[in-house]
Amino acid sequence: MAAGAPRIFVSHLAGVPVFDPVGDQVGRVSDLVAMLRVGRRPPRLLGMVVEVLSRRRVFVPMTRITGVESGQVITTGVVNMRRFEQRPTERLVLGELLDRRVTLVETGEEVTVLDVAIQQLPARRDWEIDKVYVRRGKGGALRRRGEALTVEWSAVTGFSLEEHGQGAENLVATFEKLRPADLANVLHHLSPKRRAEVAAALDDDRLADVLEELPEDDQIEILGKLKEERAADVLEAMDPDDAADLLSELPEEDKERLLTLMQPDDAADVRRLLAYEERTAGGLMTTEPIVLRPDATVADALARVRQQDLSPALAAQVYVCRPPDETPTGKYLGTVHFQRLLRDPPFTLVSALVDSDLPPLGPDTPLPAVTSYFAAYNLVAAPVVDESGSLLGAVTVDDVLDHLLPDDWRETEFHEEGVHGG
Repeated sequence: MAAGAPRIFVSHLAGVPVFDPVGDQVGRVSDLVAMLRVGRRPPRLLGMVVEVLSRRRVFVPMTRITGVESGQVITTGVVNMRRFEQRPTERLVLGELLDRRVTLVETGEEVTVLDVAIQQLPARRDWEIDKVYVRRGKGGALRRRGEALTVEWSAVTGFSLEEHGQGAENLVATFEKLRPADLANVLHHLSPKRRAEVAAALDDDRLADVLEELPEDDQIEILGKLKEERAADVLEAMDPDDAADLLSELPEEDKERLLTLMQPDDAADVRRLLAYEERTAGGLMTTEPIVLRPDATVADALARVRQQDLSPALAAQVYVCRPPDETPTGKYLGTVHFQRLLRDPPFTLVSALVDSDLPPLGPDTPLPAVTSYFAAYNLVAAPVVDESGSLLGAVTVDDVLDHLLPDDWRETEFHEEGVHGG
């Protein structure tokens, strides 16, 4: 990057693609690494943490960065694939500096860090954090009403202090466009303190989506740091099968206390799932598939399929049952696949389209048999029906894969060959 280039605010770099000189994407920017210095000297920017295509986080020194512009980062093409490990003297810019409460040297006033700016030093390849974008006023809901201003790094103090109760609103905003699985990966690599602060800043639905993608230990840690009433709200927002999996790892008294705080209908679904062995169809299933009565039309079915909060697997088919419509339903009549819904007129009754030849799974079907069933019939979801013929729920392929992969698969990078199609 040429000398005299404009400064860059780091929030604009979050998630930006990183390319090698020939235009092949190496990965995306996950964070930046800086080293604080003695006195009021601006911190030196050491490099970037880049999440490569295998989801491994690696360190790319700033000396390997040749361009930062137009929403992209260009490297020399030489990347050390060793996993990034933060050293005690290093600070993660996005993860640790944003949202801090620091002090203006001139007035002694406390302000909140919204962003920091980096700039390359003239005639050198070194980079520094030279500006801090702050907002006056106390943190919390009223903080946005304060005046925002950009000051020199030397004009503030307090970055080197361990801060308790550091907010996370700006860090959350920086990553708001990330998919839940990618945000979960960010949280997993934060310190426990920062992880708890970010979890507190997320709304219930977003936190529920992220929890479903985190390793079990992180789930338990985060849930344990939430107030019990909020923990119950987050469990309600999770898919029932994921909430049941998480609760099953808690001590019995903690599990029962949280179930008591949940809404009765949500708690009842989770309790039903907890009654089944984990590696069976009943333990894998969700209790919230799309259920329609026989007199529903194709138009009704498509309206349900279009609901935004449905996963692609659950939206792939609807289940036709006699009343009641909630699981466990009345008599299960069959499945109508999404493709069939697209081929028939909107006024057609779904009862005329059901596939009743596909045998449903029983709730006690073991995982190996469930896996063979999905492979044999090329399915992404399958009905689970009890002995009386009532639909209990549906197993989706993502939950099958989750239980087939090693327990630590979320913490292990994908095989390079698989990612690149080799």
